[in-house]
Amino acid sequence: MNFENNFLNIIVAENEKELENNFYLHQKAAENEDKFAQYSLAHLYGKGEGTEKNLEKAFYWYQRAAENGYEFAQNNLGCLYKNGEGTEKDLVKAFYWYQRAAEKGYEVAQNSLGCLYEKGEGTEKNLEKAFEYYQKAANQGYNATQNNLALLYYKGKGIEKNLEKVFYWYQKAANNNHEYAQNFLGYLYEKGEGTERNLEKAFYWFNKAAEKEDCIV
Repeated sequence: MNFENNFLNIIVAENEKELENNFYLHQKAAENEDKFAQYSLAHLYGKGEGTEKNLEKAFYWYQRAAENGYEFAQNNLGCLYKNGEGTEKDLVKAFYWYQRAAEKGYEVAQNSLGCLYEKGEGTEKNLEKAFEYYQKAANQGYNATQNNLALLYYKGKGIEKNLEKVFYWYQKAANNNHEYAQNFLGYLYEKGEGTERNLEKAFYWFNKAAEKEDCIV
């Protein structure tokens, strides 16, 4: 079985027996140091699929997969350390594992690393580094980072304030269905900041944001 591509099997399993069988197969492969199976097994423990929910075991298997070099597991391990789930909260270790995953080009980890640099959590505050990692993730199309990057340009944090780039990145994030960005893009069109004033487009983006259950993320 190809466990790198088997994550879909977890999602489409339709009954308890299938979930239990999935769990058994992943457990066997994980014990044989298959990093993809270790990652999937951690997910199963975290969700309680095919077994009882156990965040400590989820942490254990994410750690095993992370130590075997799997960047998705490294990112998730960083999340567990950051939130204190399945282990004690440790922002320094969260930073370490986010950095490991970010260095492999994983955009979600790059965004998380940017957040830690911006807030000075687990490392010294460094807005230039925050901007650097936000830029990397945003260029890969990650909408949360595109939103974060727009906000840095708007506030002039770590980079010179630039309303044209604020508009550019909020537009990117809005087109990628980021609700807050859609709302702020409407504001930019309404005020004519970073672009020409256009009330029709302002209404369009405000309406798009309002269609979501919550326009603030």
